[in-house]
Amino acid sequence: MSVVVGYVPTKEGETALEHAMAEARSRRTLLVVVNTSRGDATVDQRYVDDEQLSALEERLAGLDHLVVHTMRGLDASEEILRVAREQRAELVVIGLRRRSPVGKLLMGSTAQRVLLDAACPVLAVKP
Repeated sequence: MSVVVGYVPTKEGETALEHAMAEARSRRTLLVVVNTSRGDATVDQRYVDDEQLSALEERLAGLDHLVVHTMRGLDASEEILRVAREQRAELVVIGLRRRSPVGKLLMGSTAQRVLLDAACPVLAVKP
């Protein structure tokens, strides 16, 4: 069993990570941090670089954890859901941000897909 968190280096991602760390500690279970990119952009600000990855590993020290850092071509929701299934997640944690209706229509909603398709409870947090 595990707690899976979708992480991006933003205030929403940081809030999700803090909640996921607390949940993993209280449940005494593995924390799985998912950071992914489709790889379809020259620069993807959501994909953590080596320095950010090192800082993340330092923050997670002392917790039983796994960082899944991929560039598979899947969108973030697909990757979070895939990892949650593989790791037998008992909880998925995601950060939310406000988007306009047009933004949701054009870009889709990672949060909506995870909320609707996850096989376990989802904790959605706002900064």
